Amino acid sequence: MQQDKTIIVNFCPTGMVPTKEITPHVPISVEEIVEQTHEAYELGITIVHVHARDKDGLPDYKKSVYRDIFEGIRKYCPGLIICGSTSGRLISEFEKRSEVIELKPDMCSLTLSSLNFVQHASVNEPEIIQKLAAKMADYGVKPEMECFDLGMINYGQFLIKKGLIEGPFYWNLLFGNIAGFQPDFFQIGAAINAIPRGHFTSLAGLGIHQLPVNACAIAMGYGVRVGLEDNIWYDSQKRKKAKNIELLQRVHKLIEMHGHTLFTSSDFGNKGFYNQKNAEIRNKYG
Repeated sequence: MQQDKTIIVNFCPTGMVPTKEITPHVPISVEEIVEQTHEAYELGITIVHVHARDKDGLPDYKKSVYRDIFEGIRKYCPGLIICGSTSGRLISEFEKRSEVIELKPDMCSLTLSSLNFVQHASVNEPEIIQKLAAKMADYGVKPEMECFDLGMINYGQFLIKKGLIEGPFYWNLLFGNIAGFQPDFFQIGAAINAIPRGHFTSLAGLGIHQLPVNACAIAMGYGVRVGLEDNIWYDSQKRKKAKNIELLQRVHKLIEMHGHTLFTSSDFGNKGFYNQKNAEIRNKYG
């Protein structure tokens, strides 16, 4: 869905892979994640897509860690749409993956099938996907539907027809993974064409593909996903390690160059993406 020249910016500061050894700029601690999200919020973002890390910097699923991150973001970034990760990349148990849902963020990620990355697999069995979708519905959380290939889009539409996911609908289409969509116009066009009319869509490019995919999305009026989760480099020659704010500043320049504006959190929330079951929590920091 084109946003009438307003662009969704989905900010993904941490992810599960980058470490301080890989790049010193990735935010790991609660304080770092909150601080960099606040910096991004001041510049302008629509959504923050949050991954938690433990005290050793490893990916964490615990509700206690996510709670501290969410509270910090709500305090310093009032009204920002918060999305928590339910990734199956390193954790398979439903109970662990779904803990974050109980905090009632506005959204949670929902990867719509299993897939291989270069060195790891993300296992998402149909039963787990459906249980995650059902639990999100119970807690008022909207799914951020993550798709790495056309089959995932098909499965997302199956869940919608089944009534496990209710609108409004938001899709993240990710390009550049070795076992999924590749960042060429043919595959980008096929993916976008498979999304039903009236749904919200953002495009992500992995690694050095982040900038061209972001540029393509903005030129067409679609949302973007940007941040160190997907790409640690500022340039395609991999000479400069990027900072989150630098990647975001570049996206804002592209938005301005194309005569577009930011689709704000409040705009997005008012379209139905604010979690109505956490209104009291959100209003506390509003």
